Amino acid sequence: MSSFRIEGGCRLKGTIRISGSKNSSLALMVGAALGDEDVILNNFPQDLDAVVLADILREIGVKVEEQAPGKVLINGSGLRPRPIPYELARKIRGSFYVAGLLLARLKEAEVPLPGGCFLGPRPVDFHIKGFQSLGAEVSIEHGLMKAKMDKPIENGFFINRSSVGTTVNMMFLASMTPGTFVLENAAKEPEIVDLAVLLNAMGARIRGAGTEVIRIQGVERLKGAEHTIIPDRIEAGTYMVAVAATRGEAVLENVMPDHLRTPIMKLRETGALVEEGETSIRVAAPEPLVSTDVETAPYPGFPTDLQQPFGVLMSIASGTSIIRETIFDNRFRYLDELTRMGADVRVDRDRAIIKGVPSLSGAPVETTDLRAGAALVIAGLIAEGVTLVSGAENVDRGYEKMVEKLWKLGAKIERLHSVEECKEVI
Repeated sequence: MSSFRIEGGCRLKGTIRISGSKNSSLALMVGAALGDEDVILNNFPQDLDAVVLADILREIGVKVEEQAPGKVLINGSGLRPRPIPYELARKIRGSFYVAGLLLARLKEAEVPLPGGCFLGPRPVDFHIKGFQSLGAEVSIEHGLMKAKMDKPIENGFFINRSSVGTTVNMMFLASMTPGTFVLENAAKEPEIVDLAVLLNAMGARIRGAGTEVIRIQGVERLKGAEHTIIPDRIEAGTYMVAVAATRGEAVLENVMPDHLRTPIMKLRETGALVEEGETSIRVAAPEPLVSTDVETAPYPGFPTDLQQPFGVLMSIASGTSIIRETIFDNRFRYLDELTRMGADVRVDRDRAIIKGVPSLSGAPVETTDLRAGAALVIAGLIAEGVTLVSGAENVDRGYEKMVEKLWKLGAKIERLHSVEECKEVI
């Protein structure tokens, strides 16, 4: 296990480029394998989740090849039914997208139940109900989901739970099932729109992506295409918070401000300056920040993936803030670590009441999940003294070259790879 060693007190200043969307890239990789021709994905992020998913796809015969930095070729012509190792599937939630791929292409699937960050119960019930709405027979046996499509329903209708994962899998399956399919209460995230753009370029017939109702006319096959992945709005939001928290000033390039409307609004409420360009955002926070309340919600609401970084920001803001988490049950676990650094926090069920303090103190802390890891890195950047954040691998799952990007902004951060190195700084 590796760790981040951070010397706090530096104001982040400079310019960095935001990577392609981690969440979008996972869906796009699997979606590209729906066809039997080459699909090129540009602006591809080099995060750990994408590496794991690439290995899973190769296990079932999909060609995944990096042609250049940020450019990946995918070809699904070799897709075949093969067991997916549990050791791979348990690492990422996105592994369950393969169920939709196999069911769409081969009309049968056997996939381990997914893993990823432990954020509370995230059942696959809605995925299963969606598969069944198109005629699949589904069972759960010994940690495996088994499904067959012997008699597809040609005109399916499914009411979703505004789940991104379920919406993605339904888009996969419906795109290659004969007839017309209607998905109501569909997820509206930009990543859903990004997937629809790729699938339509491959020959799919999808209308309404980005709205609550998606209509899909199934086709027999999908072809090759080339697609550029949207920028990662969560990575952008994380660095925006980090710059504000350190009272810094920085420009983020390769950003789509329209995807960050709510986080931008909340940052401005704290007193931070946020200037929007066409594909860039400038953040500055020269004055002391003030508290504001946040409630997570599906897009276009405040993203649950930015709740933890924003909680760190509120820990040093003037006043008291209330953060309500409505998406995942266990997203407040990072606050125990933040309290060890001097934060004044009280948790009441789905609410965190955070009273701002003048400063945090460096301490050894442990990541509980991907976004918590990013939040604790931010805490280390603003804390007095040295902070050691263990479990750097969690951060690798969703942030490409975080250390290098923070270096460019003037942060004093390094990666320690051994237990001995970690002991030296404790």
